[in-house]
Amino acid sequence: MKKVMLIFVVGILLMSFAFAQGIHESGTGLDNPEIKEAGQALASGVKRVVDGDYVGEAGEKIKIQNQANNKVRLEVGGIGVDCDCNMTQEQVQNMTKLKTMLSNGRNVEIKVMPNTASETALQRLRLKNCVEGECSIELKEVGRDEQTKLAYEVNTERPSKVFGLFGAGMQVQAQVDAETGEIIGVKKPWWAFLASEPEED
Repeated sequence: MKKVMLIFVVGILLMSFAFAQGIHESGTGLDNPEIKEAGQALASGVKRVVDGDYVGEAGEKIKIQNQANNKVRLEVGGIGVDCDCNMTQEQVQNMTKLKTMLSNGRNVEIKVMPNTASETALQRLRLKNCVEGECSIELKEVGRDEQTKLAYEVNTERPSKVFGLFGAGMQVQAQVDAETGEIIGVKKPWWAFLASEPEED
């Protein structure tokens, strides 16, 4: 009877071990089941961004650089932007699609590149260019819960005159949706209604 029980227990242990090995075995697509369960696994053909030069869906040249602290730098048309996000890339024929997972679980494709977003924001802010040091652009999450979006945030200072007399630098901000290219919002200081902003030459 003891031999039968011992064989039975050993058999169960061996089957348990074989089953566990099958789940964690390389090539099964389940190298880390905890990540799979959390829904964070990457789909087939999708991988974390890798440094290099790529071609976007619109034929633009995209330069990608991974930086410290999980930051990624995108550069298109001479405009660079940093993103503190979980960015992935997918090759579709000769083109690269960039996506990032938002905090609300939504996977967003970056359809609008930094050069286009910068141009859109500057038009809205009535500026001709974004001079480095005076103007910054960042790709980040904005909004909350279901309203969370990935957006380019452009911050700069515009010259203005309060009451038409006193010169003052006005901090302005514009946000451009990275999926649609639409302006999400523009922020100016509370006293902006008292100031006039000269048109740039």
